[in-house]
Amino acid sequence: MSYSKILNKSSRRLLLNKNAVFSKHSVRGLGVLPFLGRLLKLRYLFLGSAVGGGVAIHNKYENFRSNLPDFSWMKEFIPEDAYDRFYSKIRQTYDTVHSPNMDIIMTRFSNLRNLAQNYIETLKSNTEEGLLFLGATSSFVDENGKLTENIKVPLLSQSNGPVGPKQMSDKERLSRLQEELMNIQLKYQKELEKFEKENKELKKQLLLQREKLRGGKVRKIKKSLIDMYSEVLDELNEYDSAYNIQDHLPRVVVIGDQSAGKTSVLEMIAQARIFPRGAGEMMTKSPVKVTLSEGPYHVAQFKDSKREFDLTKESELVALRNEIELRMKNSVKNNQTISNEVISLSVKGPGLQRMVLVDLPGIISTETQGMAQNTRDSITRLATAYMSNPNAIILCIQDGSIDAERSNVTDLVSKMDPNGKRTIFVMTKFDMAENIQFNPDRIKKILEGKLFPMKALGYFAVITGRGNVNDTIESIRDYEEEFFSKSRLFREGILLPNQMTTRNLSMAVSECFWKMVKESIEQQADTFKATRYNLETEWKNTFPRLRELDRDELFEKARGEILDEVINLAQIKSKEWEDSLNKLLLQQSSNYIFNNIYVPAAQTESLGSFNTTVDIKLRHWAEKQLPQKCVDVGTLALMQEFENLINKEHAKKNHDNLLDPLKQHVTEAASKCHKWDTKAMDSLRIIQSNALEDRSVPDKQSWDSAIVFMETMIKEKLKEIQEQIREFKGPSFKDRWLQWKSVTPEQLTRSATINELEKLQKSFDRLKQNLDSDEITAVKKNLQAQKIQVDEAFIKETWTFVYKQNFLQKKLSVCSDCRNFYFYYQKGFTEQGIDCNDIVLFWRLKKMLNITANALRQQIVNIEVRRLEREIKDILDDYAQDQNLKKQLLTGKRVELAEELKRVRQIQEKLEEFIQALNNEKNS
Repeated sequence: MSYSKILNKSSRRLLLNKNAVFSKHSVRGLGVLPFLGRLLKLRYLFLGSAVGGGVAIHNKYENFRSNLPDFSWMKEFIPEDAYDRFYSKIRQTYDTVHSPNMDIIMTRFSNLRNLAQNYIETLKSNTEEGLLFLGATSSFVDENGKLTENIKVPLLSQSNGPVGPKQMSDKERLSRLQEELMNIQLKYQKELEKFEKENKELKKQLLLQREKLRGGKVRKIKKSLIDMYSEVLDELNEYDSAYNIQDHLPRVVVIGDQSAGKTSVLEMIAQARIFPRGAGEMMTKSPVKVTLSEGPYHVAQFKDSKREFDLTKESELVALRNEIELRMKNSVKNNQTISNEVISLSVKGPGLQRMVLVDLPGIISTETQGMAQNTRDSITRLATAYMSNPNAIILCIQDGSIDAERSNVTDLVSKMDPNGKRTIFVMTKFDMAENIQFNPDRIKKILEGKLFPMKALGYFAVITGRGNVNDTIESIRDYEEEFFSKSRLFREGILLPNQMTTRNLSMAVSECFWKMVKESIEQQADTFKATRYNLETEWKNTFPRLRELDRDELFEKARGEILDEVINLAQIKSKEWEDSLNKLLLQQSSNYIFNNIYVPAAQTESLGSFNTTVDIKLRHWAEKQLPQKCVDVGTLALMQEFENLINKEHAKKNHDNLLDPLKQHVTEAASKCHKWDTKAMDSLRIIQSNALEDRSVPDKQSWDSAIVFMETMIKEKLKEIQEQIREFKGPSFKDRWLQWKSVTPEQLTRSATINELEKLQKSFDRLKQNLDSDEITAVKKNLQAQKIQVDEAFIKETWTFVYKQNFLQKKLSVCSDCRNFYFYYQKGFTEQGIDCNDIVLFWRLKKMLNITANALRQQIVNIEVRRLEREIKDILDDYAQDQNLKKQLLTGKRVELAEELKRVRQIQEKLEEFIQALNNEKNS
């Protein structure tokens, strides 16, 4: 029989007996009517407390017994006879705790009920001589838990005079019995806690022993039912955080005004001070989902972390509070005060009720300085979003120390749950409400749901602290139980036993939570089953020939292809590497060779000066710039070849364009982070210096190759210069007529200047790199005659290109003239009047570039490819953890549909797994 039914039955019996007394003795009864009314009220209260407390403790015991762990898995590690002895010892210990105390308590409750019935019969039979009391039997429990002998309470005379020295008033006797009942409850609770501690130590020893076992099959401990349910909620939160479509599974939403004590209520339920707190300051800045479950150790752990916080140590509690506060601050972005990002935390410990609670920021009425302008509305929207879930259990927290009219939360809750079908009302700071603002009628209305427009399933009064933030949960719980045992409101019947203490609140919330879970979980599973079917049908119609690869699977596919191409770098032939390196080295060094070495040396007047200038500039280049430049070229060649291999995949039939942005991003990241081995630079400097110092061309074939190399470089440079001059002059006459192109004023000016400079250079005996002032003045005057105004800088800039064009054209003729002069070079003769030292310079450069390309190729194949592979693996590992980056690089309808299908499948599988575990628990 339920607790409420027992109370209702008892109250009806008392009312019937009371009516019988006054109908029989209406005249004489009027004189004792006030006293009799108070007495019956006390008897009713006493009887309700006895029966209610007994049922509550009995239910707690049965619930604890049903949760006794299953040790059958130990049979795999312990011999059968040892296991039987072990399990029988557990049952014996359990029965030792249970049998004497439970028998004592249930016997005591039976005696108390008989006492109440005997007293009522006395009222019926003794009215002529006055109101007499029949001696009632009262039993007490000694220190050993055994029943003492019966104690007879003497009768009271009509004049209320003393009958014996041990006489006591009815009120005193009832008060004593009521205190005795509370003591019995506390004593039994301590016995349960003692057994829980023993069970905790035993489970710890078993787990430690299990870890020491070597070999054999080790079974994993199954997840608890509440942990499975919490995982379902985490999946749903990511899938549908606004509760608009799918997520209608129950949660206990803790909501209240700021500083009303809602966080403290949650801490009392979790039996640990796990949340940061401040003096009147808003500390809860984002939703915190707390999953409570029973376990051997009192620990806490974040969803995305492997660290466990030991809640029995103050240092670990401080670290946990700091971590929660840090996560809240990091979740708040864009200058806001609160965040919608959920912080998931699991708390396990002995005696914890299994449920999922969500602590929300407190409701505020005024935005203080430092808050964002929309903070108040943001908090209201956040709370409304969570409460709009039709299966959410609303734990409405009301500060009992302030006037009820100052509360903001009750109106909000009444709008979301007008019928009170899923609301539980909690009045905090009840000690202050009773001691400071004692108004029994007002408190009674609140706890009966008659003061607020809000309705609720139940009304509770709790105490979650004594004003000291350093108080432990145990001290607060002891203070709470002691206070309620002496509470005036409790003794006067305003506060019922099942309405007080956080322990009763926790049990009631847990019972309501699991009831709603069992009622809604099947419907939720059916909803996701239908959603999954619809998504699978859409995929078949939209992408009939493609696999359903979600974002993570596509990333892994791209990772494999990228790493395959890195391995293929080592398969490239040596000649291909050297050709690529030679080409890049020539491109990167061509400008420096011409502008800083060849052209300045060519301006010297003698052969000796040319060679000296070349030697000096080559040595400076080799020592200061060349090694670093070549290393950069090597890195560039490596990344170009890697990119070429990646791009070759585009031509394949099975190429997936969806992966191209990711591959490109990885290639760019690898190019930025790859650094050439610095040790290779020193050896490269030595071989380059030695190659540049060698002036001897060994044979005619080498001489010819040097001429070809010089001619190729000059033609490439000449082509570049001529292209720039054509751009200066603008489109030709043919292009203007056939392609409808026009010449800009700047191009006309530049073309006229070029013509004047070409006329001027024809008058020179030899090429001049720089013009003197008289020559520049002459050009300006000639242009002014054509009504063209230019400055000196414009003329010098234009002359640079004209000079280079004429210089390169002249040096091309040297290549032709020196082609057959290797014999004279070998003998050291210069009588022919032809200077071929340019060929020797380009031979030295060609030799240096070939040696450098070979050294870079060896470095790439032997070292750099492996280093690049490690770097790319690190990059891919980082990308694998960055969900936002993956969303940016892997996008499109195909990805989004596969992602949604994946999430729906995961949720459905977890729902079915949870439903199966829930059914197994029902059947067990």
